[in-house]
Amino acid sequence: MNTALQPDTVLPAGMHPDEWAARLELAACYRVFAMLGWTEMIYNHITLRLPDSVSGVEKAFLINPFGLHYSEVTASNLVKINLKGEVLDGSPHPVNPAGFTVHAAIHDGIEGAHCVMHTHTTAGVAVACLKDGLQQTNFYSAQLHDMVAYHDFEGITIHADEGPRVLQSIGNKPAVILRNHGLLAWGATLPQTFAILWTLNRACEIQLATFSMGGAQAAIPVPEAIAEKCTRDALQFNPNHGAGRDVFDALVRQVNRIDTSYRD
Repeated sequence: MNTALQPDTVLPAGMHPDEWAARLELAACYRVFAMLGWTEMIYNHITLRLPDSVSGVEKAFLINPFGLHYSEVTASNLVKINLKGEVLDGSPHPVNPAGFTVHAAIHDGIEGAHCVMHTHTTAGVAVACLKDGLQQTNFYSAQLHDMVAYHDFEGITIHADEGPRVLQSIGNKPAVILRNHGLLAWGATLPQTFAILWTLNRACEIQLATFSMGGAQAAIPVPEAIAEKCTRDALQFNPNHGAGRDVFDALVRQVNRIDTSYRD
């Protein structure tokens, strides 16, 4: 557990400590996104599956309340839902159906997808609109060799029948470019998912800047063998090397110096 999340927090009466820990971590992540500028008004979502110690055999998830900016999300106002998007904790806040359709498919259909993140950053959407998508031309895209999947645009993601096609597009690749739409990542833990998404978004930012200076034809391609080596050597996704925990903890400490109200 992130030590930055522990001080000055009080376990709500009747709540399992594992649920409160998950709520604190996810609320902190929403504030990290806000700090980074990864927000889209009141839209987009980060979802986190609650551990079996909390939900038992039924899968349960935490999601942001629809209508609140990421900077307003707190541990207590996160909404607990099931795979159908039904509210389980009596929360008065609504849930955006477009926010959980794809997330539910991934959480349910991919073993180990305990966290799912989706963004509409300018760089991410821009690269998602390119016919050739993300190209192997920079330090960050080279760390995602054979990790990136693509899913064709089908409109606003409110239709459950798109779920199986999303899963088929993704396969086992944790970094996803939703064509004409944005970026998505999934992982076994929240910090690992964040590390994957950050690397994917950074790769898109560098590609956007590179192409602005002469287009794709001016970029230097990274050879396959070098990209494979980079991905093997990139330890930030590896559970044996923290899987993004140290990076995420550092960002939470920054959030704590700005505003700790996410702990409410």
